Amino acid sequence: MTKRKRRNYTNEFKEEAVKLVTDQGYSVAEAARNLGVNANLLGRWKKESEQSENDSTSAGSLVSMQAELKRLKRENKQLKMEREILKKAAAFFAKEQG
Repeated sequence: MTKRKRRNYTNEFKEEAVKLVTDQGYSVAEAARNLGVNANLLGRWKKESEQSENDSTSAGSLVSMQAELKRLKRENKQLKMEREILKKAAAFFAKEQG
């Protein structure tokens, strides 16, 4: 009985294989056949790729939301300061005219 040697694929190979399906419109079975890998294996790579994209997107969303919140707080502070200046100016000019 012979043992089959397990093949290791580079991350670049996996990414390019997934791109055949996602970007170039090949079916999983067709791309797998052309690359000489099992269709189930390519399907798993595709699923893992989609999962990692979703994870990074939600992490990216959180970072962008935090940056937006920081920007809005800074803008709010600036607007409050401007409003106070305008209140004082309005009071000053009202006093001069009256």
